[in-house]
Amino acid sequence: MTDTLEVPPDAVWDDWVDDRGWGDGLPTVAPTEERVEAMLADLPVDADKVLAPLPPSGVTPTLRSVAANAVMAGCPSGLMPVLLTALEGVVTPEYNLHGSLATTHPCAPMVLVSGPARAGFHGGGNCFGPGNRANATLGRALSLVLLHVGGATPGLLDRSTQGSPAKYTFCFAESDESPWPGLGVQRGFGPDDGVVSVMAAEPPHNVNDHGSTTGEEILTTVAGTMAESGSNNVYVRGPHLLVLGPEHAATLHRDGWTLDGIRDRLWATARIPLDRISPGNRRQFVEWGVEPDGDAYTVSTGPEQLHIVVAGGAGKHSAWIPSFGGTELCSVRVRR
Repeated sequence: MTDTLEVPPDAVWDDWVDDRGWGDGLPTVAPTEERVEAMLADLPVDADKVLAPLPPSGVTPTLRSVAANAVMAGCPSGLMPVLLTALEGVVTPEYNLHGSLATTHPCAPMVLVSGPARAGFHGGGNCFGPGNRANATLGRALSLVLLHVGGATPGLLDRSTQGSPAKYTFCFAESDESPWPGLGVQRGFGPDDGVVSVMAAEPPHNVNDHGSTTGEEILTTVAGTMAESGSNNVYVRGPHLLVLGPEHAATLHRDGWTLDGIRDRLWATARIPLDRISPGNRRQFVEWGVEPDGDAYTVSTGPEQLHIVVAGGAGKHSAWIPSFGGTELCSVRVRR
């Protein structure tokens, strides 16, 4: 896509996109000049400073090309600062954009919005699902930029064996009901900073616990969910994200659990017994430099690789989000 694209009428736009192999398979909005200009209207003056070459194409997106993809995704006006911050995060070397785009693993670029930047985004009930335009379109816009500018074409560079629905869009906000500091503050930003965190991640894995009445019991269930023998985190290592539902978070906080205490307990108890790892996988783990800790495997390299936020609505559910492994959770402040 170019900045001077001659856009056909809306009535034939989707067929025109399909003929060129563009898009993600869902209908898109035609990025007319007027729509792109409206998307660009509220950017900070130094917005172009965050743009960097995208693998595998090596092409550096322009503000207009990013705005055009935001229009195609259906973004409302006002989301460009968050989208540009997410782009800044995924080109951080630690994120490993090229590796996460080319892998057979089903990871997708997860976007988590914290602090004042949450305005318009949803961190309550069904925050991973439909119903909020900002969540749905911001994650999709990021994926479209990586597809159209970066060249992450499914079946060519994107070699994911099965993919996942998260590749369409994977964006949510923290809840405002957390009893602990938000992720931005946890990672060293100020309480007045809007922060976007990105990670090459699998879709959420549900943690269903309606019976536990104490925080310790809830963490037993969470640890059992995290101890998954098929996770990349077992041998590629890397970060996890634990998204506690407000009810589970309230019980843990009532019982005096701190974020560090939760991390330490889950690091100690989320272990995979040797008999749940096949002999072939054990040999491969050794090749990757991963040895068991006694009679079990750990699920990463240490408690610092477990990040914790609160999001969701009513109900005794939480979510564990494992990563591609060869990535990091990267957090960037939204420019004002």
